[in-house]
Amino acid sequence: MKNIAVFASGRGSNFKHIYQNIQQGKIPAIIKCLITDNHKAGALDFARENAIPTFTISPQEFNSSHKFGQAIMEVLSRFSIDWIVLAGYLKKIPDNVVAVYSNRILNIHPALLPAFGGKGMYGSRVHQAVFASGAKISGVTVHLVNTEYDAGPIVTQRAMEIDDCRTPEEIAAKVLKVEHILYSEAILKVLTKKFEVRGNRVEFKNE
Repeated sequence: MKNIAVFASGRGSNFKHIYQNIQQGKIPAIIKCLITDNHKAGALDFARENAIPTFTISPQEFNSSHKFGQAIMEVLSRFSIDWIVLAGYLKKIPDNVVAVYSNRILNIHPALLPAFGGKGMYGSRVHQAVFASGAKISGVTVHLVNTEYDAGPIVTQRAMEIDDCRTPEEIAAKVLKVEHILYSEAILKVLTKKFEVRGNRVEFKNE
């Protein structure tokens, strides 16, 4: 069993689906804590309802990214965290946390990276950009986190046709359904299969 810390800034719909899959025995892990930067995050309510310890740590409370990272690391150390799973977490992970958890931080992005990614590209902004571009295909990307926004090695992707979507909101709804499935699949994969990171490629053994 691996110890997981979930980071979320909002409602945490992916967090809920991951938790449910763990409870059903589909993922060999335990969610030891939730870390958020937003004291109004809906994910906090779900965590408390399920007796998951919660911590609100905002970068605004610190005068440097390094100290912000140290505060996060204190919590991760307390719970002997093996993996960090970002579920709608909107703050940049401090470099000192990335260094300690190199290739052990997962993020999900609601588009096919490297397209429609980078600083400021999250949530509805992504779907608005996809819709405005006239793209006929969108999708979901799960990737390891490095020190750049949405630039870490890609673990898995899934594409879908969106030609039938008439609004960004329709794209969002279609993509979210895939997110809920793909994220748990990706978590299971990195926890149970050996892999190597070569450059920006994630290579799983025996595949």
